[in-house]
Amino acid sequence: MHPPLTIIEQFQKCHVDHPIRKFFGDCTDLKIKPDQCFRQEKALKRKANMKQSKMLQARLQAHI
Repeated sequence: MHPPLTIIEQFQKCHVDHPIRKFFGDCTDLKIKPDQCFRQEKALKRKANMKQSKMLQARLQAHI
């Protein structure tokens, strides 16, 4: 689910090629794509963790 490596490499290359312009948003478009992917991945993990937590709580309540 991680963003394609080429996008990350392009982003890093942009920072190397434009050391000053990167501060003015020259590389921002390349940063948005991985950020969106990471947010989606985090949301999926959060949902899975919540589901696992509820299952564990139910198991613990059954033993009490």
